[in-house]
This record gives sequence, structure tokens and C-alpha cells, in this order.
Amino acid sequence: MAANFWTSSHYKQLLDPEDVDVVHQMDKDRGITLEDFKLIKLHMANYIARLAQHVKVRQRVVATAITYMRRVYVRRSMTDCDPRLVAPTCLYLASKAEESTVQARLLVFYIKKLYSDEKFRYEIKEILEMEMKVLEALNYYLVVFHPYRALSQLLQDAGMNDATQLTWGLVNDTYKMDLILIHPPHLIALACIYIASAQMDKENTAWFEELRVDMNVVCHLISRPKQFTAFLDY
Repeated sequence: MAANFWTSSHYKQLLDPEDVDVVHQMDKDRGITLEDFKLIKLHMANYIARLAQHVKVRQRVVATAITYMRRVYVRRSMTDCDPRLVAPTCLYLASKAEESTVQARLLVFYIKKLYSDEKFRYEIKEILEMEMKVLEALNYYLVVFHPYRALSQLLQDAGMNDATQLTWGLVNDTYKMDLILIHPPHLIALACIYIASAQMDKENTAWFEELRVDMNVVCHLISRPKQFTAFLDY
């Protein structure tokens, strides 16, 4: 894995917001709207998280799987890649990329246990076949940097270790949106600390001013209700 975010494939693949939430023509032809598109991705992120609880993998694996899923739908339509199959496949692939391998048969077992709907009933062969399509959609770039590492360092520097649980939860919630495809992870972490500071009535203005980052970008990020604070409504 690349040690430096700024030289990684993740950094090179960051997208502009207008390039992320784009409904593919095949999906439009099926009547899928932009709101439908966003909601389906949100439901699939929740599906990944729920499945991950049962196969017992780290939060980092969940975050990587959700990132893969969201990257896939920048390049592929939901018509071509069924989200109900892409979601567990991304979890399977992420578990290998994050060295916490989960066997495909275990995923199939829990999918059948959790969902009675036949539309969710996929077999090992189908997950393995979809894995190749996901890899192609990702251009075989599997490295993902998450805000968690930066968050721990920044909290310590800010003297806000007592906000670890709150900010960790806020970072988890950012995966309900496409922020990880748009913004560097340290900016997402800073935005979560900014929100936590406000909720805990912590005065951190001087600390934020000392940072070598453009706080206008952070403030812009958290002031956009459709991109950041919208998750509070779910």
C-alpha cells in the first residue's frame, strides 16, 4: 500500500462533485432518478455494514468496501451491475485488500440468513464473477486512504481525545455519501472535528487557524447540506 496519500492512486482518482452523482443512461431508461440513485447507494452502504457485522470484520474493511461500491457506480450502471450483488462482492474484495479475508461461502450463508427475498440470493460463483467486473470498474486500483488515521492524530494534536467516539461516529456517517470520492481524508477528518467542537462547545478557533490547510474548504464541505450534514436526516 502506498505510504503517502498524495502519491497514491486514491489521490489521483479524486473527483469533482458533479462527476459523482451522475445517473447512467441505461438506468435513466429504467426510470431511476438522481434521488433513487443516491438512496440505492445509501441502502447498499447499510447492507455492507450489516453484513460486515455478521462476518466480523474491522470498520476499515467496511469503509473500503463502501468506497469500492461508490467508485463502481461512477463508471458502471446499476442495470449492468446489480447493487444487491455488487455490495457483498465489494465486501469480499475489501476483506482481501485489507488483509482480513472473508470466505465467499460465509457471505453467501449470511446473505441467505438475513434476506428472504430471492432477489438477494446469490451463489459463490456469482460473487466471484462479479469480483472481476468490480476489479475492472476500479481499474484494479484497490488502495483506499480513510480519515480514521488522520482523525486520531488530529484529535491528539487538538487535545480532544475525549471526542474520539463522537468524531469516529461522524466519520462512519460520511460513508453514507460520496465524500471519500471527492475530498482528501484529512479534510473529512477535520470537518468531523469541526462539527464535534461545535456540538461539545469546544473553543478550537486558534488550533484550526494554525493548521496548514485551507479552512475555507473545510467550512464549505460541512456547509453543503446535500453533501455532508444531510446524513443527520437519515
